This record gives sequence, C-alpha cells and structure tokens, in this order.
Amino acid sequence: MRPDDYYPLVTVIMPIRNEAAYIRRSLGAVLAQDYPPERMEVLVVDGMSEDGTREAVEELASTHPHISVRLLDNPARITPAAFNIGLRHARGEVIILVGGHCEIAPDYVRRCVEILERTGADCVGGPVVPVGESFTARAIALAQSSLFGVGSVPFRTRMNYAGYVDTVPFGAYRRQVFDRVGLFDEELVGGEDDEFNFRLKQSGGRIWLDPSIRSVYYTRRDLLGFWRQYFRYGFCKVRVIQKRRGIPSWRHLVPGAFVLGLGGSVLLALLTHQPFWALSVALPYAVANGIASLWAARRDWKVLPLLPAAFTTLHLAYGLGFLWGLLWWGVISWSKARKQSVADTRERTNG
Repeated sequence: MRPDDYYPLVTVIMPIRNEAAYIRRSLGAVLAQDYPPERMEVLVVDGMSEDGTREAVEELASTHPHISVRLLDNPARITPAAFNIGLRHARGEVIILVGGHCEIAPDYVRRCVEILERTGADCVGGPVVPVGESFTARAIALAQSSLFGVGSVPFRTRMNYAGYVDTVPFGAYRRQVFDRVGLFDEELVGGEDDEFNFRLKQSGGRIWLDPSIRSVYYTRRDLLGFWRQYFRYGFCKVRVIQKRRGIPSWRHLVPGAFVLGLGGSVLLALLTHQPFWALSVALPYAVANGIASLWAARRDWKVLPLLPAAFTTLHLAYGLGFLWGLLWWGVISWSKARKQSVADTRERTNG
C-alpha cells in the first residue's frame, strides 16, 4: 500500500478464555501490525477468564495507546457468542477474526486489506502453520498438516496455493457480508466458522486463500485434548450439514466411514468366528498410517514413534464424533418433528 492510499478501518475480533499462556503472543502480534494504528480497533471478547488473561490484555493495551483496544465480556463463554458480541460493537469496514491460540504475521492486516481489494472476494485468509510446544504437540502439528491426516485442506496442506476455497482460518471479511449473511450460529461450538463460511458460499460469496497471508497456530499439548477437539469437530459437522442441507466437502464423511468399516469388520469377525475379518480394515489402515507417518516425520524425525497415535487419534475422534452427531441430531430432529406433528394435530382437533 502506498502512503496516499485509503486505509479502511479494520476491526480485529479476538474471542478468548483463560489464555494467559498465549495472550501476550497472540494479542501482541495483533498490536504489532504494520497497518496504521489509528485505522485499527481490537475487540478482545473474554469468556470471563480466571487465570490472569484479562489483566494481561489491559497491560498490553496500555503499552499501545495509539490502537483502540476494548475488553468485552462474554458471559456465554463460547466462541460463536464472542464473535457476535464483537460484531455488534465493531465499527470497521473490514472485520478480521483472530484466535487466542494463534500468532499472525506482522503484515497480516495489511495483506488482508490489499487482497480483499485486489480479488473482490468477500473473505480472504491464508495458510496456517501448526506449531507444537511439547513432544506430543509436535506430532499433533505434523498430523494436522498432513494430507493423510486432514485430507485436501488447502490452508493446512498447500502452503503456496492461491485461489478460491471453501473456508479459511482467521478470515478477513467485508463488513457488509454480515449484513447480508447474518451472524454466527451460537448452537455450534467448534464448527461455527465452517458453518458461517458454508452459508457465505451458498449465498454466492467467494473466499480467497492467499499464501502471502501467514499465521501460526499452537496445537493441543496432549492426545486427550486433541481427541476432544476433533470429536467436537466431527459432532458439530453433522449439525452444519443438517442446517445447511448440503455437504461442504466429501472429505468430512471419510473418518465416519472408516470408523463404521472398522467396527463392522470387528463385529463380522465375532459373528463368523473368523479373526481375519477384524484385520480387513485395520491392517490396510495400519500400513497407510505407517507410510504416512514416515513421510510426515521427515520434518521432525524425533516424533516418529508418536505420529501413528496422533493420526489414529485424529481419525477415530472425528469419525466417532461424526457418528455420534448423526445419532444425536437425528434423534433430536425426529423428536422435535414428532412433537410438532402432535401439537399441530391437537390444534386442528381443538379448532
């Protein structure tokens, strides 16, 4: 951008809760942008943190007096509610959503504004590099950036790709997008951004991925936290599909099919007393997992022993979450429809 260019007002919304370990890096990166500080506002929407996060935010804000930083309360303590609170307070022409576990590049805001203008897209974002800060987290980071781990997700597996995509992390949106498409769905905790971007695309919107927009994301530190994260992703994905009456990408169905096949092969082995059936899915998967682990480990050989477990955790957690979502949301939908039918019948009868 040239000095005589017009700089639109940018609002950065950060949903956080108990992020004392990361907030100085994540918020610090936002406050260190090379964008004109008087053309930025930062809304930190806090889910009532109890670990010193709020104090750290206030301290950081005091050291950057030229940037408007506001700390807003999020009593609901969930991310989609935080986004919506931020959007209701935002004054910017461009809205950028940044997580408390990420660290954006110093030119992130400027690049987003430039690429929104250049492409005419409704939303832009860039590839994210997962970073692990423990031995286990390093294996998780490799699994999350592997084609075998997450499928063909450009922002995770194609660092140099530029083009239109289904979704991006930490997206920058034109303000009018929210006037046209609406706010985030607060029923979805863990799939709110995917649902919103899917809704945006269904309305004719365009999302652009650009390799010049860079960020890093700090992964879960252990396999249990990783399991919970991807189980929730799989569970919420069913509700996204149900609400939007469409499938954003067929890759979301693969883990659930894998778990069904694995469970079915074990059941068949038990019913037929033929143990080899139990290996019909598990063995090919183990071979593929081993090959993928060797390939991914070329970037960090020390974590090779843990990589197969990281891949397996990701696939089983997402697949089981997806299947549980099918059962849960299917039962709920059927129950609601039945109750509504009964209510309608009684109303007609009474009328």
